[in-house]
Amino acid sequence: LRDLITAHTATVDELIALRADLAPIVVARVVQEGPHPDSDHLHVTKVDMGTGELLDVVCGAPNVQAGKLYPFAPTGTVMPGGLRIEKRKIRGQTSNGMLCSARELGLGQEHDGILELDVDVAPGTPFLSAVPAGDARLVIDVLPNRPDLLSHLGLARELAAVTGRELRLPDIGVDGIAVPEPKRFRRAGNAGGVVLHLEDAALASRYMGVVIRGLEVGPSPQWLIDRLAAVGSRSINNVVDATNYVLHELGLPTHAFDLGKLDLDTQLPQKTVVVRTARPGETLVTLDGATRTLSPDVTIIADSVKPIAIAGVMGGRETEVTDETTDILVEVATFDPARTRRTRRTVGLSTDASYRFERGVDAAIAPRALERVARLIISLAGGAVQSAPVDLYAGEPARSPVVLRTSRITRLLGIELPPARSAELLRAIGCQADVDDSGASIHVLPPTWRRDLVREADLIEEIARLNGYATLPDEIRPYRPGTSTDAPLWKTAARLRDALSGAGLLEARPTPFVAGGDEHVRVLNPLAENEAHLRRTVLETLARRAEHNLAHMQRNVRLYEIGSVFERGEDALPDESMHVAMLVMGDREPAHFTDAKPEPFDAWDAKGLAELTAAALDAGPVELIPVGEGDLLWRIRIGDEVRGEVRRVALDAPVWASPAFGVELELQRMSNSDVAPPGEHAHTSGPEVIAPGTKARSRYRPLPTTPASEFDLALLLPDGVTAAEVERVIRSAAGELLERLVAFDVYEVAGERSVAWRLTLRHPERTLRDKEIDGRRARILSSLQTELHVRQRST
Repeated sequence: LRDLITAHTATVDELIALRADLAPIVVARVVQEGPHPDSDHLHVTKVDMGTGELLDVVCGAPNVQAGKLYPFAPTGTVMPGGLRIEKRKIRGQTSNGMLCSARELGLGQEHDGILELDVDVAPGTPFLSAVPAGDARLVIDVLPNRPDLLSHLGLARELAAVTGRELRLPDIGVDGIAVPEPKRFRRAGNAGGVVLHLEDAALASRYMGVVIRGLEVGPSPQWLIDRLAAVGSRSINNVVDATNYVLHELGLPTHAFDLGKLDLDTQLPQKTVVVRTARPGETLVTLDGATRTLSPDVTIIADSVKPIAIAGVMGGRETEVTDETTDILVEVATFDPARTRRTRRTVGLSTDASYRFERGVDAAIAPRALERVARLIISLAGGAVQSAPVDLYAGEPARSPVVLRTSRITRLLGIELPPARSAELLRAIGCQADVDDSGASIHVLPPTWRRDLVREADLIEEIARLNGYATLPDEIRPYRPGTSTDAPLWKTAARLRDALSGAGLLEARPTPFVAGGDEHVRVLNPLAENEAHLRRTVLETLARRAEHNLAHMQRNVRLYEIGSVFERGEDALPDESMHVAMLVMGDREPAHFTDAKPEPFDAWDAKGLAELTAAALDAGPVELIPVGEGDLLWRIRIGDEVRGEVRRVALDAPVWASPAFGVELELQRMSNSDVAPPGEHAHTSGPEVIAPGTKARSRYRPLPTTPASEFDLALLLPDGVTAAEVERVIRSAAGELLERLVAFDVYEVAGERSVAWRLTLRHPERTLRDKEIDGRRARILSSLQTELHVRQRST
């Protein structure tokens, strides 16, 4: 069983023998039996325990017979009760051990005679090997995404799926005990005179309660004590033990309150028992005896006056069930995982219940758990249910099926499974699986207890483990570079990393989660409430990284990241885009003792990074359009479309920090309709990706053998004319002889802006003549005047 669970479900960390105290006990045969010469009720026997010699043993049991097998404790054995067996004389006869009864072995209360064994084994066989008396406890490493395994029912489901056997659910309870059908309400309902109220549906997806009156609280029967002990739980009383039993059986925590200790007010809107957040200053003495000060971060159960339990964590001592309790209120709830986690951290208390609620419990099993615990309590302690239980539940949320492509199964697993086989495996774990007519896909609706099955890859993983990892091929298939083309986005990202890393920036890879607001997409299961939303820009997370560096006195920051951003889509799924962003602040270059204090980064450095990024992309004509409104400095246009921006970045920074500047450019956009089926990363390829240009690699050119000719042009630019437009006209007019063009000076004069350019011309085969150079200069000035009304500055 241990190997089966480890191979298909979860790692079994430890196998604990629960009756290791019976290890010294062996099976022995009584070879000879006779009366004790000095006693009318003792017997003198000769016992064969497989050592090759017969031992004299004195026995007082009336049922000892020659030829029968019995459990035998040799000398030196320490019995379950602590008695050590020694060689000694009993009324003059030596006894070398003890033939054992069931009670002496801790296997029952029978003590009228020794335990006769109906087994076919040789003398000397260990008792635990011959008789299934020693159960074992499996310690399983349950991963956070599999809370369904935190119960015997969940593990039974897995074993049934793996072995192909039928799952048999335990009987709901004793026949003849009446538990009415629960009455469904949304926020408040009356259960046996007790009004239950759910203050906010965000606190618990489901809250149920039932009143049982006329109980007689007392010790639990031995079978219940033994079963709880087998899972490491101690017995309290029959009512509390029943709730703990259901916790381990079904995986849903339940709790019983002493109804006589509640301050009841059944008139709305006082709400006798209410699920709410704690008020500042409220306190509660929990079952462990500690007084805990509560805060609004803590979810509690309260009566009309005071808190009576910390929701999902632990009940209060004042309302605990004792031997004097006659009436109880039993709650069954599915508290919100995130709020339970916050509550547990705030009060500093972790329990079996909080461990399960934090990971998520199945709300659909709550009615079964309530009926199960009610019937179990009544069968153990008597009493009767008073009126119908209350079920505060808005209904099961809508679930969308996952489309599973059979071709994807083959691609990921390396084996071909018939669609019917894949569907069969998924049905074994509770999924609804329907194969389409073509057999190309399977529409799968996961069960309510498997909230981790949300993507195609999740289902393929289930198929792999249920079918057996041993069935997967283990050969290494040859790979020849160049047999498959690189995805356009991968090539784009690789080129950007080369360029930005070469410029001295460091790549950051933070998680895409931010504090966010209503305009952001909220994550269903956030890692932390202060980062519960998906970012809309990469600069949001880079700004947090910069603040982290500043908090650690690191003032020089040069970071870039290539990652996804998210916007609200037209339906439930967000739209995702891939962006590249850079953030710089601090010194432009490292300080050196021979130089003056380095200049800090400014807006022009950020503009230069934008131009560097555009050059690395080589994706078409690029223009930086000045804006100058607020923090936005330039917009980046590639071709006919604006795909990015250069801006100042606002930080929560100390006064000594330099200004921060950022660049962000959209590499690819897609809508959620591109994700087919869910779980596939459609942004890894697609028509909208900014793909690199044809100059994928630098090409070698021999050093020039002819001299270059240089001249400067100082040009007056009218308002609205950009340097980029001027550069475009110059390059077009200069033609193929233009080797280099650099803007090296800006001068404001008389309301006009003068920009100076230096042009380098070179012919690859001969020296340029003055006439050719003058002709190119004239052509450039004429084109500038005609197209942009730009003229040469005379002085």
